[in-house]
Amino acid sequence: MKKLTLFIAGLLGLAACKESAGPSAGSGAPGVKIGLITDVGGRGDQSFNDSALRGLEMWAAGKKYTATGYQPLPDAEFQASITPDLKKEGIAHLSVTPIVLLSKANEDYEPNLDLLIKEKVNLTVGVGFMLENAIEATAKKRPESRFLLIDSPIVDAQNKPYQLPNVMTAVFRENESCFLAGAVAGLATKSRKVGFVGGMQIPIIRRFEAGFVAGLKVIDPELALLAKRVYTGNFDDSASGKRTALDLYNQGVDVVFHAAGAGGIGVIQAAKEQNKFAIGCDSDQAHLAPANVITSTLKHVDYAVYRAIKSVVDNKFQPGDSFLGLRDGGVGLAPITIDFPSKDAAIAKVEKLHKAVIAGQIKVPAAIDELDSWTPPKVE
Repeated sequence: MKKLTLFIAGLLGLAACKESAGPSAGSGAPGVKIGLITDVGGRGDQSFNDSALRGLEMWAAGKKYTATGYQPLPDAEFQASITPDLKKEGIAHLSVTPIVLLSKANEDYEPNLDLLIKEKVNLTVGVGFMLENAIEATAKKRPESRFLLIDSPIVDAQNKPYQLPNVMTAVFRENESCFLAGAVAGLATKSRKVGFVGGMQIPIIRRFEAGFVAGLKVIDPELALLAKRVYTGNFDDSASGKRTALDLYNQGVDVVFHAAGAGGIGVIQAAKEQNKFAIGCDSDQAHLAPANVITSTLKHVDYAVYRAIKSVVDNKFQPGDSFLGLRDGGVGLAPITIDFPSKDAAIAKVEKLHKAVIAGQIKVPAAIDELDSWTPPKVE
């Protein structure tokens, strides 16, 4: 029954997504179809998947997704969707047609890829490292098709990265933006108790954790030692995120940073209910609780998706791996909008740390086992 439901949903999605993309402010690309497959977090996670969808639907196609299908995107909403750090990148609509398929389980990835290939899309975007095996297998079977894999290189049986001639990958240095988030948490906490809620204990999320704890350590090594770090075991259950965060807040934690996908929505709900602080992840999540979300780490999946689409539109698609950090505009930090003691001094401190990372003066740990031997640099 699940496969039948998925197939029907896929067909409905294909029908809805074939509307014309509307007037273009950039390169014209009539007939260019871009497919995108979400991971299990799906549309509405207010984070990773929604960021990828923004890059395709709002930026490249100039479309607004609604319950009744795509509608033209008002220019004011388009402009508001571009964060300040990307305003200079010249993002403009590309007149492409989006075709989006949602995945409810890992078993859906390859069938969804096959559906998009039958649709003769010009590029298929796989959102998330969990699609790595499916993209690898499909790219080998269909060398004439082009793919963008977000959050992972293609790896062999020994887990060593290698390249395929029709696959572009985008990997982010999330530890760098999480480092800044850790510094914010260390400067904003009143109870001297800070928490981290991750989704699944996998290398990429441990990279988030490592960067965050390093940011605490640069403010006060004791904060890093006392930080409570827990995992929900999933990326698609907001209720588990809320339960986990409530437990932390009840232990006296007053700032929680999440890297839990849709579970992060629950973390922010808990912060709102307890009148505590949260730090969002991947997209600016301040709108979920304006009085409680101090800031959010930004992972510009939207821009990586947009750049890949533009390369197809401009006939400049180049396979291979890219690694995007603070210096490349691949990650960042949303504005700090909530007042707390010494907020202005905290913003100035974080900005100095930001510049130090970009300048190469600070190398942020990317793994938990690097933290013990890492000595925080002094940044005046």
